[in-house]
Amino acid sequence: MFPILLIAIGIAVLAFGKRLAVLGAAVGALLGVSLLRLFPGESGPLLTLGIPIVLAVIGFVGAGFAKGIVDIVLLVIGALAGAAIVLGFLDLFRIDNGLLDWLLAIVGGVIGLIMVRRFKEWAMIILAGLVGGLLVTRGLTVWLPFVEGGLGTLLVLLLAGGGIVYQGGFLTGRKSATGGGSQAA
Repeated sequence: MFPILLIAIGIAVLAFGKRLAVLGAAVGALLGVSLLRLFPGESGPLLTLGIPIVLAVIGFVGAGFAKGIVDIVLLVIGALAGAAIVLGFLDLFRIDNGLLDWLLAIVGGVIGLIMVRRFKEWAMIILAGLVGGLLVTRGLTVWLPFVEGGLGTLLVLLLAGGGIVYQGGFLTGRKSATGGGSQAA
């Protein structure tokens, strides 16, 4: 069930990640999956499913209620997405350097925050593509362990690129990121 859930959330954010609630849920799920590796030993199924689901629900509900304060929520989601993306890539390569992981996550969070401040809608599209690609790849690695490391990174980038092309309106000839209010819907 866990891989199917990750793949489903990943596909949803690849297709609809411009919507704040969908992006918030996906960032929560990716952050939850990344945080699971911080717990030593084997995690039970309740913990393995519970943490990503709870954080996804918090991200979805928080983003849904916060339409009035969208700019602040976008900054928070951008920072969390940047940190979660860094942790997701480190997890793909099975890199665990303790404090260095946290420092890299902070750097990723700062980059996500800066992206959202400068390029609001494009930042959401790019972050949604990366988060969706990481979730789908993370779900696939449970069934196909060889999809880790370089192959997993390539898959993440291909899925992210597809999500960015689709949400950016390049397939239909429209320029989605030039519009104003679609991210809050």
